[in-house]
Formats: sequence, structure tokens, C-alpha cells
Amino acid sequence: MIPHPSLEQARRELHVSEEFLARYNRPGPRYTSYPTAPVWNDAFGPADLEEVHAAADATRTPISLYMHLPFCESLCLFCACNVIIQKDKSVALPYFDVLKKEIAQVAQSVSREREVVQFHWGGGTPTFSSPVQLEDLFGYTKERFTFSPGAEIGIEVDPRVTSREHLETLRRLGFNRLSMGIQDFHEPVQKAIHRIQPYEITRDLIQSARELGFDSINVDLIYGLPHQTGKTFAHTVDQIIELAPDRIALFSYAHVPWLKKQQGAFAAFLPEGMQKFEIFRTGLLKFLEAGYLYIGMDHFARPDDELATAQTNRTLHRNFQGYTTKAGADLYGMGVTAISGFRNAYAQNFRELPAWEKAVHERGLATMRGYHLSEEDRLRREVISRLLCHTVIPKREINAVFGIDFDEHFAEELRRLEVPEEDGLLAISKDEIRTTWLGRIFIRNLAMLFDPYLEKQHLDAKPLFSKTL
Repeated sequence: MIPHPSLEQARRELHVSEEFLARYNRPGPRYTSYPTAPVWNDAFGPADLEEVHAAADATRTPISLYMHLPFCESLCLFCACNVIIQKDKSVALPYFDVLKKEIAQVAQSVSREREVVQFHWGGGTPTFSSPVQLEDLFGYTKERFTFSPGAEIGIEVDPRVTSREHLETLRRLGFNRLSMGIQDFHEPVQKAIHRIQPYEITRDLIQSARELGFDSINVDLIYGLPHQTGKTFAHTVDQIIELAPDRIALFSYAHVPWLKKQQGAFAAFLPEGMQKFEIFRTGLLKFLEAGYLYIGMDHFARPDDELATAQTNRTLHRNFQGYTTKAGADLYGMGVTAISGFRNAYAQNFRELPAWEKAVHERGLATMRGYHLSEEDRLRREVISRLLCHTVIPKREINAVFGIDFDEHFAEELRRLEVPEEDGLLAISKDEIRTTWLGRIFIRNLAMLFDPYLEKQHLDAKPLFSKTL
């Protein structure tokens, strides 16, 4: 069982000093994979992926499909995703034509005996495209894969461009989960990030989704945006609680202007340090008070949600879509920049549209880079995954699976964990390493101590990741 602390305990423990924040608020991965993407290499190409596909098919594991639909009507200045800004909706048609070629190629390597247990459209804004276009793409996909009757079928939607017709079409096709970005309802924040999204249109979309019978609604918020304060964000959180989503992702704003130049437009107005921590603390306490469970890092869920149940049962998993209940499924990513994840390998498609199109036309696959995991990589991935998903590392279970002596194998890591333990982030015993309530917030920092690749990447000299808070 995963213990969920009381609201009183959370209030008591969520007090940190400026010195503490300075020590832990440093660049670090979100660990949607291990090793992380900067470790991958471009020597891994389509032929390697074909071999990985063949090996995966031989094991008859379940399937998770991800398709990247990159188009948006306008650029949100905080965004660090791979998007294509375009007003002309007709651009989606040639993109879908190429995507279908990739779908057909991937489907040839997948036995119809294997079931799709998870299917997700991300972006970008998938509902940039018309309901007719989305229905055509979904039908093309479903003809080529075997979907489980209970498959989780989700899509990211933008309330500003998603119509009732979109929702009706998606529900009829079998979509049962919606994820929508909100970020913040405070008008000065919305103006600064170039995303005007009134509460009313978001409320109305959620109400329509409930009426149509969508099983789960997830909303995304971001803390650390320009002009945010604990007080203004508290009002946004109160409005979110009124909307009663099933899951909430409360992401730390990833300020990476060296990667996304548009973020420099509001750098002078960003809350930092203790001010940013107070914004997160405000949201966390309010969600706990409303009855949500804190899954860890940046996720909250209702106690009866599958995410909470999976964490309690220790079947929760983490992949490129964040926390998921579909552990053991092979992830096949399609579309520009899409990532695939298998037991022993990762692969990513080309990020630029012309390169992706050219590769698909030539071979059917568009692999830009990838990585074959070693046994040591798999061991460390398991340790990091157990920590992030279950908030505990059971040493004996790790020993049994990998045939090691945990304390001996990770002697150096255990030495480095002494400092977080002194800071109240961990409780280490003979049989396990367990995060405290405060440790869940800084769990990325704890995972980093098991990642030997970070030292080679000169993390502080040339940041590859956003800060952990």
C-alpha cells in the first residue's frame, strides 16, 4: 500500500527554507524515459527499429499507440512542445496522408493477435483538424490494429477550438478520455503567455464531455508562469475544483529560452524560488483539501480514479505520456517527433516535418535516433520507475529481478542519499528506500542520484533540462 498523508501532515511538512530550495531547485529530467533522450544517438535508425519491432511482436505484449498531430492555430509563449503554427486547416490533409503511410508500415510488424490497450492523440492540438478528418484517421488506424474492448482511448483537446461536433464524433468513435490544457485562468497571466481561454468556455466543454459520457477528464495547469502569485493561483485552483476533473497535472513551467526563444518575452515577470514554491504549495494543499490524492511529482487524482488505484496496487507506470496504468505495453509512436518505447529500446522520429515526410515516403519509418538499453540501464530504469511511480524502492524485489545485492551495487548512490535523508526527503531502511511527503515534491532530484549519465552531460554548465521546481 502507498500511504497518503493527511492534510494536516502536508501543511506541517511543506515548509522549506530558501537555502533548501537553492540546493534542490536545479535542472533535471522528468524521467519519462531512462536513459533520457540526450543519451540516445543517431546511429540508431529505421533498420534498428524494424529489429525491435520484430522482437516485440515475438513476445506478444500489449500495445500502446501514440500519434503526434502537431498543428496549432496560434503559439502559446510558454510552450516547449514540437508544434507547427498554421491558420490554414487544409495543411492537416497532406500530413494525414503521410501519417497513414507510417501507420500502415508499423501495422505490418504487429500481429493482429496483440491488442491495443491504449491509444492517444497528442500535439499540438489534435482538434485543430475537423471532425471528418479525425474520423477518417481513426478509422484508418482501427482497420489495421486490434483494439481491446476496454482500451483507453484518449485525446488532447484545446477548449478554444474544440466544438460540440468534435466531442460527439470522438465519443462515437470510442474515445473515452479527454486531456485539456488550462494553465491558469488569471487574465494577466493569459495575456502574457498569449493564451486567452476564459473559464466559461472551458466549463462548457467539460459539461458537454460529461453529458456525452467520457469516462475521464484530465486538466493541465502550470505553476511558475509570468504574473502568477499564490493568491491569484488559488482562485484558479478553486475554479478547477468546481469543474471536478478526474485527474489534474500541475506542471512546473519549463523555462528553456535557449531551446524556445519565445519564452524570453516574459522572463522578467517569472516567479522564482520561494514565490514559485508557494504557488505550488497553494495548489497542492487546495487539491488535497478537495479530496484529491497526490500521486507524486505533478499529478493528482480522485481516490476512485484508475491512476490512484494503480499506485495503490503498485501497477502504475511512467512513459512519454507521463503516468499511465498500462504497464507492460510496448509504445509505438507515429508522426513527426513521436517517440516509441520498448523493453530494451527507444526510438524517436525526425523533429522537422520535411525530414519526417521524406523518410516515411522512402522507407515507411522515420527514425531519427534511438537507443538500445543495456542490462545496467534496465536495472536503473526499474529503480527510478519504482521511485517515481510508487514512491518506494523495494530492495529485495530489485535483487530478485536482477540478481544483485542492492546495497553493494548502489553503494555510491546510497552514500549520496544521506544528504536528502538528512533534509527529510527520504526514509532509508534495510529493506527499502521510501520518500517522505516532502520527498514526493522533489522526487526528480532523488531519481537523479541513480542516473550516472547526468555527470557526463555537464548538467549545470549547459542545461539540457528545466529546473525541478
